[in-house]
Formats: sequence, structure tokens, C-alpha cells
Amino acid sequence: MSERLSEFDLIAKLLAPLATSPDAFGLKDDVAMIAPRAGYDLVVTTDAIVEGLDFFASDPPDTIARKALRVNLSDLAAKGADPAAYLLTLLLPEKINDDFLKSFAAGLAQDQKTFGIALLGGDMSATPGPLSISITAFGHVPKGQIVRRNGACVDDLVFVTGTIGDSGGGLAQLKSGMHEPSRLIERYRVPEPRIGFAPLVRVASASIDVSDGLLADLGHIAEASGVRIIVEADKIPCSPEVMALWGKDAIVRAATAGDDYEIAFTSSSQLYDGQTRVTCIGRVEKGAGVALIGRGGGEIDVPRKGFRHF
Repeated sequence: MSERLSEFDLIAKLLAPLATSPDAFGLKDDVAMIAPRAGYDLVVTTDAIVEGLDFFASDPPDTIARKALRVNLSDLAAKGADPAAYLLTLLLPEKINDDFLKSFAAGLAQDQKTFGIALLGGDMSATPGPLSISITAFGHVPKGQIVRRNGACVDDLVFVTGTIGDSGGGLAQLKSGMHEPSRLIERYRVPEPRIGFAPLVRVASASIDVSDGLLADLGHIAEASGVRIIVEADKIPCSPEVMALWGKDAIVRAATAGDDYEIAFTSSSQLYDGQTRVTCIGRVEKGAGVALIGRGGGEIDVPRKGFRHF
């Protein structure tokens, strides 16, 4: 095993080049600043990913870095916010070497260019446990236009971007021992946060990113808004790869798999940006909870609606 850079060499050689904003002070101070943008609110989110739970030890280091950043950008997009900056915390086991860290930093650099975001600072430490990465991301949304979970109204329609279940399918393929690249594995390793859709999200009544599972996350909207959400099973958009992988169980498995990082939202009318696939999958009614309805109108029993951390 090759040696790992010291803490200060890691900062100077691999992380400081990512701190492209003057607000980061070149990572040579204990703090950074976030300059307020006139007419905007600052939106903050944080998410952690852990080896063995959110990614595999065998995953390419650059994809691990990109997933860590992108799951946070997905939260910002679901609130209607544009990304601005982020903090990075690394808990590094002894096995993590210089080559891994260089690839990891390269993955962050790639996505910083893609999404127009910069590193502000963070922290790192050794750990006897698995590799753990935590990112806190900051974004800006026009003042008063943040979209929360609690705004869904009776008679709203329910929509979701993209396709559902791809990441869960990729995880299933990896667990089955498949190592050849596939579209589903790529979707598991490198999610696609809907940053470009954020401006349209701002006119939705409620919104959430699909991380725990479509039904589970719509359940969060239903609870916060005090409504019942009906999801029509045959309208849930699934890719041909997911349908081929899971067959007759595809819809229920896709709707509960999680890790999609699409945006589910409610609105009185459909929203289009001309680039993002958007599908109407249901409606908002009086009542409570979320229900998956089959073609005959009956409710499909779904014992577990999504992922739970505990």
C-alpha cells in the first residue's frame, strides 16, 4: 500500500485547488465566509455517505466524491436553490491511500466545474471505522421563494422528474455480483441532481428530493402538508432497464428503492423546462398518508415504503 499524504499536504495539494472562491481564504484559516447575495435567501443542507451503506469499497473514488456532493445538490434543487459552495468532512480509515485521494479530489473538481460550486473548507480525521464523507452545501434562492414540504393543497397534481428505480436497480446488480458497467450501476454511483429544474420548482406548492424512496418521500410531503397523496402505479416512470430487471415487481420495487435523487413535487399545473422529463403520477386529496393505487382503483399493499436509517 502506498503512503498517504499528511493532513496538511492533503489540504495544500489536493483540496486547496478546489477552494476557488476568495471566501475560502485558500483554506489557510479556521473559517470561511459566505457573501450574501442581494435579494436571495441562503439555503443550507447536509448529507453524509458511508462505505458499506451508501457506496461500495470497490467503487471508483471519483464516483464516491461525486455522489457525496450530488446528494446534497439534489436537496438544494428540490428547494428551488442554485448551488454556491460546500464544506467537506472526511473520516479516513488507514487503507485510504494517496492514489485514492487524488482520484477523489479529481471527482470533486469535475463536478465543481459542472455545477458552478466551490469548496469553502471542512475537516478531516482518521477513523477505525469505514470511510465516511459528510458535505454541507449552500445555495441561493430568490427571497421568499424556497419550496418546502408543507405546501401541498387538495386538488394539486403530483409529479416526479426523470425515472424511478434506476439507482435501486444498480444496487441490486452490484449485490448480485455484476461488475460490468451498466446504466443502472452508473445511476447508483453518480446520481443526477436536477439543478437545471430548480427555477421551475420555485412555483411548485411542495417539493422534496427522492432519496428514501418515492412513496416514503411523498409521505413526508403528505405529513407536513396535512393531506393524502394518491400515486397511480402505472404512471410511475421506470426505465426499460428496470422493467427488464424486476419484471412484474418493477413498479413496487422502484417506488420504494430510494437513492434516485429525482424531484417529487405537487403543483396545480404541470411544469416543463424543455429538457427534464416530468411525469404526472397522482393527485392530492383530503386525508392523510400516501397510497399506491393499481389500475383497478384498489390500493396496493406496500409494507415498506422506503429506506430507513434506523
